Amino acid sequence: MALFSKELGIDLGTMFTRVVEGNQVVLEEPTMAAIVIDEEKMVAWGKEAQEMYGRVSDVMEVSRPLMNGVIADYVVAENLLAAVLQRLSSPLLRFFKPKVMITVPYGVTSVESRAVHEAALQAGSSEVYLIQQPLAAALGVDLPISTPTGNMLLCLGGGATQAAVMAMYGIVSAETMRAGGMTLDEAIVAYVRKKYGVIIGPLTAEMIKIKIGAAVPQPEEQSIEVQGQDQVSGLPKPVSLTTGEVVEAMQDALHDVVETARRVLEKTPPELVSDIIDRGLALTGGGALLRGIDKLLTKELGVPAYLVDNPTTCVAEGAARGLSLYPLIRRNLPPV
Repeated sequence: MALFSKELGIDLGTMFTRVVEGNQVVLEEPTMAAIVIDEEKMVAWGKEAQEMYGRVSDVMEVSRPLMNGVIADYVVAENLLAAVLQRLSSPLLRFFKPKVMITVPYGVTSVESRAVHEAALQAGSSEVYLIQQPLAAALGVDLPISTPTGNMLLCLGGGATQAAVMAMYGIVSAETMRAGGMTLDEAIVAYVRKKYGVIIGPLTAEMIKIKIGAAVPQPEEQSIEVQGQDQVSGLPKPVSLTTGEVVEAMQDALHDVVETARRVLEKTPPELVSDIIDRGLALTGGGALLRGIDKLLTKELGVPAYLVDNPTTCVAEGAARGLSLYPLIRRNLPPV
């Protein structure tokens, strides 16, 4: 059986679901589903559902089954995972269920971790193992966490921000803030509404963040014009934003990210802090792509921060690698 069954690493994120088989990313889709409310039936998922967001009638709902990194809607999450596994399964191999290692945020409760485990089993997996996202990310970027020296990583996800110090395949100190890239988007929405009286959607805010956003003021100001809705008249209204305004809008949210990393450093043993100052702080997750965030963290923490080569896929890659390293890491994995 094992000869024919797949071994998959799954990064089940608030914003995206990514699946790695071997060393190859075989699926990357938004973690979104479109549901017919009366029938409680999923009719679309992934990018197809994302394109429907904010554009469907009352009989349908487009939602994210995960919030802040954990399952918020169990049934939808199970259906979405089943659709993912079905897409990756060959008709000839449908009897050989895949073995999966699936990610969860650091510090999830036993109820939350059990929900992920059960959803993956019900979706069609033969065996399911859980791994904390910071540990998976460290494996995915080849940090030397098998040694006694300290390695620090900051995982900037869409729904959660996790800072962790690792050594000997284990997490020595860590903290999870249940806010991430979506919080930055919400901050941009609130800023535009307050300053210009224009309502924009979260997808528009995300596009603004990606195209002209930054964590620190930039030498070259960029601008973008987007369409919104006047909050008084309800009519369409364009608004133009600059990089400086987006930086200003996100300051409070970014301050919380810095403080999360600072608290982890404060409770880390001095010997490991010394290692971290030498090795630096690895930045992973989609939020690590925000321009200047490495400079912000380096300045605020006094630790050199750097962007890894594969920030968006390293968690899924590490989960896949974790299956082959299971005998070495199993004592440090979350119980289910």
